[in-house]
Amino acid sequence: MKPTTRAVGMMLRAPLRTLWRRWTRSMLLRVVTSTLVVGLVAVAGIGAYVTTQIRDGLVDKRVEGILSESASDVAGTQAAIEASTAETPDELQRLVNDQLASIQLGAVGRSVAVLRAPGNTFPVFLTTFGLSQSGSPLDSAISQSLRESIVPGGSQFWQFAVMPGTDIPAVVVGAPLRVRSAGDYELYFVYSLANEQATLGLIQNVLALGAGVLVGLVLFMTWTVTLQAVRPVRTAARIASRLADGHLSERMRVRGNDEMATLATTFNDMASSLQRQITRMEDLSRLQRRFVSDVSHELRTPLTTIRMASDVLHEHRREFEPSVGRSAELLATQLDRFESLLADLLEISRIDAGAAQLEFENHDLAEVVRYQLEGLVPAAAEQGIELRLWVREGENTASMDVPRVGRIIRNILSNAIEHAQGQPIDVAVASSSRTVAVVVRDYGVGLTPSQSARVFDRFWRADPARARTMGGTGLGLSISREDAQLHDGALEAWGSPGKGASFRLMLPRRSGGLGVREPLPLNMDVDDFPAVAQRVTLGVEELDR
Repeated sequence: MKPTTRAVGMMLRAPLRTLWRRWTRSMLLRVVTSTLVVGLVAVAGIGAYVTTQIRDGLVDKRVEGILSESASDVAGTQAAIEASTAETPDELQRLVNDQLASIQLGAVGRSVAVLRAPGNTFPVFLTTFGLSQSGSPLDSAISQSLRESIVPGGSQFWQFAVMPGTDIPAVVVGAPLRVRSAGDYELYFVYSLANEQATLGLIQNVLALGAGVLVGLVLFMTWTVTLQAVRPVRTAARIASRLADGHLSERMRVRGNDEMATLATTFNDMASSLQRQITRMEDLSRLQRRFVSDVSHELRTPLTTIRMASDVLHEHRREFEPSVGRSAELLATQLDRFESLLADLLEISRIDAGAAQLEFENHDLAEVVRYQLEGLVPAAAEQGIELRLWVREGENTASMDVPRVGRIIRNILSNAIEHAQGQPIDVAVASSSRTVAVVVRDYGVGLTPSQSARVFDRFWRADPARARTMGGTGLGLSISREDAQLHDGALEAWGSPGKGASFRLMLPRRSGGLGVREPLPLNMDVDDFPAVAQRVTLGVEELDR
């Protein structure tokens, strides 16, 4: 039973998810459905009220006529019996039969029955005229409670019943009858309400048909009116999407002078203003990129000359006075940093200009990470930092530009070493069917949420007052994120003050983009790494801790 229920649930999940998606994304569907539900509830309520009123009206009028007719017949029958001279049982039987036949003659939809009152043993036969349509005994429609209400010398009583052997409603009227020396009897009239039932059924059918037509008209009007309001909104959404894709000349068509025309006019004015602003920003950005590129290129010539002179001074620094020798060393160090800054500026210019060239090849990301780690082990060891590599079993290959991906790994590793404060750094590599990921986790100063959001900004530093220990230009993480996006991947950061920071690089294994399932979580604790991967020994001597 459980597997069957689970299978049915799995079969219904996809259609329900599709229906819910359409419901949440379509205002037209929501309005029409809501109108349908409200309309059906309102029509059902009104229909029930009208049907109840009509039924009560028909029944009340019919019962009033029945009581008047039965009272007249009871009085006539009683008078005829009292005026008769019949004495013997046979004569009294014929008298009762004749009277019942008389009041039954010409009556439509009515049956008559005479029953002995309780305690009467006089041998006058029970008489019934007008059997039910099914041929069932008529006295089965007479309830015991009604009989108990009929007392000698009292008035008539009535109640609702069902015609014997059928489901047709009926009204049963009972009254006491005194038959001379024969004693007390009870006279009953059973009236069929078949005609009223048929009339009520016809009225209900007419009301149902009218309700269906009314709901259909309401749905049609709601659909038409809502569509007139939704169509311009859909057009605006489509054109806004085109504007977002860079088609800045797209505009809405203005028709008439109503509110929708005002919306279209305002939207077009907004689009024109955005086009002017974007064009101006693009021109400024183009000039800025050209300026940065030109300055970077122009600085290379004097920098080469200065580098040659610096190299000469650096080679002979031991021949100078200590202060001059130290200045020569500082000059060489700052020139190295200046060259790195120029290289990063040129790279940023190429990326901004869309001129970055990538050469893709299938490569194992774990090998790229391991190569970069081994290159940084000496720098980490100088600060007492242990680098630990964890690789999940399986294939971790992806289509990538190896130098650029290596630069991403090197930048985030250098950043981790910069902020680790002597704590170990864990690096994990894992993959899913569509994504390969690497997480670099340090346990140093950490980042606040606002710092995590800005860590990839150009030239931004979490603590500008703190000196760098591994150089850097302030562009490394920004370039790394651009490189990740060039691969259709993602580079994300997380941090917590005093608990460290984590960087995650995810790359698509093929051209289909990143998958939904993440191979590694962004926020990993120190105990999470052994659970998701196995530690790999680096190819250089590790630092014992």
